Amino acid sequence: MQKKAPPEPANDRPSWHFLRWVGLGVAVVLLALAAVVLVRTLLFRSAQVRVTPVKHVALDREAVLGRLSGAIRLRTVSNQDPARMDGAPFDALHSHLERSFPRVHRQLKRERFSGHSVLYTWTGSDPSLAPVLWLAHTDVVPVEAPGARWAQPPFSGAVVAGYVWGRGTLDDKGQALGMLEAVEHLLASGFAPRRTLLLAFGHDEEVGGQRGAKVMAAALGRRGVRPLFVLDEGLVITRNMVPGVDSSVAVVGIAEKGYVTLELIVEGQGGHSSMPPPHTAVGILAAAVKKLEDNPMPARLSGAFRRLFEAVGPEMKFFRRLVFANLWLFGSQVKKKLAAKPATNALLRTTMAATVIQGSVKENVLPQRARALVNVRIHPEDSVAIVLAHARRVVADRRVNVGSGPEKPSEPTPSSGIDSAGYGHLARTIRQVFPGTLVAPGLMVAMTDSRHYRPLCKRLYRFAPLRITPRDRARFHGVNERISVKNYLEMINFYIQLAKNANR
Repeated sequence: MQKKAPPEPANDRPSWHFLRWVGLGVAVVLLALAAVVLVRTLLFRSAQVRVTPVKHVALDREAVLGRLSGAIRLRTVSNQDPARMDGAPFDALHSHLERSFPRVHRQLKRERFSGHSVLYTWTGSDPSLAPVLWLAHTDVVPVEAPGARWAQPPFSGAVVAGYVWGRGTLDDKGQALGMLEAVEHLLASGFAPRRTLLLAFGHDEEVGGQRGAKVMAAALGRRGVRPLFVLDEGLVITRNMVPGVDSSVAVVGIAEKGYVTLELIVEGQGGHSSMPPPHTAVGILAAAVKKLEDNPMPARLSGAFRRLFEAVGPEMKFFRRLVFANLWLFGSQVKKKLAAKPATNALLRTTMAATVIQGSVKENVLPQRARALVNVRIHPEDSVAIVLAHARRVVADRRVNVGSGPEKPSEPTPSSGIDSAGYGHLARTIRQVFPGTLVAPGLMVAMTDSRHYRPLCKRLYRFAPLRITPRDRARFHGVNERISVKNYLEMINFYIQLAKNANR
């Protein structure tokens, strides 16, 4: 009987035919992906409004600078405690403004609130049109280093080397004076607005605006005022500060971060430091603070910050343009790179900064109580409640009480639209007065008086026509605050042109 041949062993290797189909499928997917990326890049076109630059109006340079200098010399420093604030410099400032801008004070209605805040109303000829509201503040922060670190005395208003020097030139008296210069010029030229223009100058923005902007906003609300848009201080014109963009970029703040201070408290036993427990109250507190630093809240390339790159991305060179046209694909790499720098990391997420820690009253006494304050700037997609929940979850220590600190929290603001008439007027004016400058929406990491006006208007924009370099950022609230003469004259022209554009 003939034996049957044993069956041949199965071949476990995939056939070359199958591998070819797999390779072909991968190639097709990669080609399709490349095609999508390329098409999206080619369709990622400039959204910048096309305008014809305007000729700047002739201004009396010496007179303009003299009026600004006079305002800077007045020490209008606000104080958290209204009872401790010196009101005399604010009264002197109002007198200075009345002398400096006679047409404004003859033809516009002026009202005072809480003694030192002021509202000007330039009534338009057509009451059916929604008014425009410009904000500024006349208070300044104190000067901590008035000595040799200042190139010019901080309240001198000195005009030296092409700059006006002193506290308030950038934040924010310069803008208040610039707005009044613009209105005074328009009145002298016979300009008659169809749309009412409101100028609201608060006196306590640096300490929260509770008695200034908040009070004026409430008064306007009771009158039924609903502005077309609100313009306040905020983001600026930058150069070499937006990654991948060589041109100047004017960033208009369309949203603000919120604010809360976390208070961490640990109760200890006290006693002599020669017989310490394994962990003192300060040690437990320090560990809790480190946990918060090591576990930041999530980064998000979304909202106002994402819109910035959508606006300037089409102006970048090809490969960067390809990346920002396809954030769905490259977003995680972009976030990682932006998170590596404090300035851009602050735009991606809710930030936490430990600023105060307190313990024992003496070096050889164990603390009975340790306390830390952590200042938090809240991303628009988070909230005070979310921040507190995150902090308690991360600390996860029953010995540490985590709560809200002494300052009243403020929620982040929703984003204002960039398809509104107000944003359009701003973009057009910026491009007309600062030719070649790109305009983009952005996120404010600090807070402004504008948030008090949100019940009146949802279109809040935060922009100051200031040319700011990376070195200038430290001048806000810092040493050697100054504005260039050229930039101040541009600022006045910006407000003149904005008033005209809003009335067309």
